Amino acid sequence: MLMPFWWPRWFSKRMSTDEPKKFDHKNFLATLTRRPGVYRMIDAKGGVIYVGKARNLKNRVGSYFRASGLASKTMAMVEKIAAIEVTVTGSDTEALLLEQSLIKDNRPAYNIQLRDDKSYPYILLTDADTYPRLSFYRGSRKRKARFFGPYPSAHATRETLQVLQKVFRVRQCEDSYFSNRSRPCLQYQIKRCTAPCVDLIGPDEYAKDVRYSTLFLEGKSDQLTKELTLNMEAAAEQEDFEAAAILRDQIIDLRRIQEQQFVANHGNDADILAAELEQPYVCVHIIYVRGGRVIGSKAFYPRFKLAETAAEVLNAFISQNYLTDEKATTIPTEVIVPGNLEEAEELQAALCYVAKRKIKLSQRVRGYRAKWVQLATTNASQSLKAHISDKQNILKRFRDLQNSINLKSQLLRVECFDISHTSGESTVASCVVFDDTGAVKADYRRFNITDITPGDDFAAMEQVLDRRFTRLSKGEGKVPDILLIDGGKGQLTQAKRVLEKFQLPEICLLGIAKGISRRAGQETLFLDTEHGYQEIVLATDSPALHLLQQIRDEAHRFAITGHRQRRGKAKKHSLLEQIPGLGPKRRRDLLKHFGGQQEIKKASEAEMTKVSGISKKLAENIYAYLHNN
Repeated sequence: MLMPFWWPRWFSKRMSTDEPKKFDHKNFLATLTRRPGVYRMIDAKGGVIYVGKARNLKNRVGSYFRASGLASKTMAMVEKIAAIEVTVTGSDTEALLLEQSLIKDNRPAYNIQLRDDKSYPYILLTDADTYPRLSFYRGSRKRKARFFGPYPSAHATRETLQVLQKVFRVRQCEDSYFSNRSRPCLQYQIKRCTAPCVDLIGPDEYAKDVRYSTLFLEGKSDQLTKELTLNMEAAAEQEDFEAAAILRDQIIDLRRIQEQQFVANHGNDADILAAELEQPYVCVHIIYVRGGRVIGSKAFYPRFKLAETAAEVLNAFISQNYLTDEKATTIPTEVIVPGNLEEAEELQAALCYVAKRKIKLSQRVRGYRAKWVQLATTNASQSLKAHISDKQNILKRFRDLQNSINLKSQLLRVECFDISHTSGESTVASCVVFDDTGAVKADYRRFNITDITPGDDFAAMEQVLDRRFTRLSKGEGKVPDILLIDGGKGQLTQAKRVLEKFQLPEICLLGIAKGISRRAGQETLFLDTEHGYQEIVLATDSPALHLLQQIRDEAHRFAITGHRQRRGKAKKHSLLEQIPGLGPKRRRDLLKHFGGQQEIKKASEAEMTKVSGISKKLAENIYAYLHNN
């Protein structure tokens, strides 16, 4: 039985020295225990640079200080050690769980780093409604509903929802939309819904469609097909040929979907993992099987500086990807990996402990599962090749840009700013960051622009840059080598003023503006120099120009997305919500009675009082507010 992390038999030990670069490992190892536990390597600044676990702490920590046989990256890490902290645990499994907890808290530079921290998407089926709803869902699974998944991507989730909508026609609309319908919507007209909102289908018939959808999502396609076939035959015997035809079409669609599965249906829930390593790049590819059905795959490119073999990568990846409380519910009943993992037993025990159910970690599998492993391995290899090609292309573009603008220092970081609004409404500024490996999405930022004249892009640019570099002065973020502005000389002038304010002359200021034709490849570049703004012309096939276009387009996309979200959020707020004394129920009754806010505005005070719960005084307040705002 596993004990909690605060169990008294655990203890911590820290060795430090006045000269961090000369860490006295001999004295430290002389007193180190041989029991299992976790070690943390600390640099001179007090930061954790690596977290590891060991069955035998003395042997494992001592291996970092042997005279030969260490990889260059391991040697580089050892040179930075100023102190080592040790926590003794009661078992190997406890050590594994504690290790992942510490990695999550400290994010050490030399441990594997998963950059995709987004939760997996699910399909949600509400269970409290007479007419349950299917929907895309991402977030906590604490609410009362049924969840199907997880799916590898939002695209895979929405693709499945589209299939279900076509075959079984279970509603997917929002509850607010559903409850206020007086006639069928377009989804009914194109045969994607049975219009339960206006009672064109009874609860019992609708429940059948929900059950069929559930069977499909559970991977019980064979059972579903058999049941539909029996129902079709029964309907035909009763001469209900219309119902039989609908069931026939559903069966045909299901069989077509089954034929499209690129791996035959076998087994239950499983994740099939494979890793490919080509220093300094790593790829882990996962094939997701749910209910015996392959629902998709996903490639991860973690940063793992100390990786030497694919097995080491998989060991670290499984630990970090699954051994957290947030991921516990997503662990399938089986995790399949190729080859031999040295820590397979400890990993399986930890998976069972976190998931609070039996999890099988399988190796050297046969039959259809071996085909899955081979498929995952092939995908990992192909994905890594494409990834390396992309990274090399980005690096080439960075060097070409550096040469094109005669940048003396090495170009490592570019920040680009853009402004988005609709006629001055809901102005949003974006900041996107690229380094010589590609987009650094963790450093992306959005800024809601306020207190300016609507539509004044110059003032908006000045405000966002002032706020960005104010944060930089407080230690947030890194100083860019190039500040890229989406705009012409006017925006550049504002940017130059901000850089002078914060005394940052070392930052190269570059503007990219659409040319007269406003066509890609004909952009005008402005470089800030001692002699003013120098216009730069790059060939249409220039890698440097392609890089600038890519960064500009990404900033534009990020700004527009933020603007739409802000504008949409603003439009969701109704004037009715601002009226004192008018609660949700009365607002709903008003909207249901009149059909919309515009009709309420047209109504007289006397007409409003006809709605249940609307007094004469409240009607006067509603009328006055709507006509004064």
